[in-house]
Amino acid sequence: MISKKMADALNQQMNEEFYNARLYLSMATYFYSINLEGAAHWMEKQAEEETGHAMRLYKHLNERGARITVGAVTAPPAQWASPLAAYEDAYKHECSVTKAFDALVDQAQKAKDNATQIFLQWFVTEQVEEEASVDAIVQKLKMAGNSTGALMMIDRMLAAR
Repeated sequence: MISKKMADALNQQMNEEFYNARLYLSMATYFYSINLEGAAHWMEKQAEEETGHAMRLYKHLNERGARITVGAVTAPPAQWASPLAAYEDAYKHECSVTKAFDALVDQAQKAKDNATQIFLQWFVTEQVEEEASVDAIVQKLKMAGNSTGALMMIDRMLAAR
């Protein structure tokens, strides 16, 4: 059985992952509003992944006999100054998610909760991929600068996700 303290922390992270999904959906709506359908598609796929992350936590909590608490989800921002600003926010956000999972791993280690430590390793690995993926897009957008043609090429690339 999982401790109440660990279950509470995982419940909190599960709800954060639901927020993450909404954040990426909000970013998708921003990209649709500026006619960047490829970027919108990329963000929708990211939102699906984040929902999947929340459900992984949900299932782990259930398997461990914990009480699952689905909380309210705060409304995310709805507007960004530019495509680059949106992806920079996404990158910063992924870095904060990485820190949250690192803290959960530390908590599981201190509690000697081996099952949760093993479970969380998937998220640790996933966060390396998440940060790298978003950072690569940020770097491409920076290289594109004010070039509309380059932005269209990046948008086409993002649509292939």
